[in-house]
Amino acid sequence: MNRNVGTFDRILRVVVGAALIALVFVGPQTPWGWLGVIPLGTAFIGFCPAYRLLGICTSAGKNKEA
Repeated sequence: MNRNVGTFDRILRVVVGAALIALVFVGPQTPWGWLGVIPLGTAFIGFCPAYRLLGICTSAGKNKEA
């Protein structure tokens, strides 16, 4: 499992994920906010399965797949 999520992308995923989870406790308080766990998880592991399917790699390292 090579990393395919870059630094800026990871920061953006953490912000969006945290905002979605915050909606569970503040705001409309619906369970849909728990979808924020997905971007948080992909940010922390540095790998996005959807990026792999689409052939996208925002990581600047040598871990890019051909």
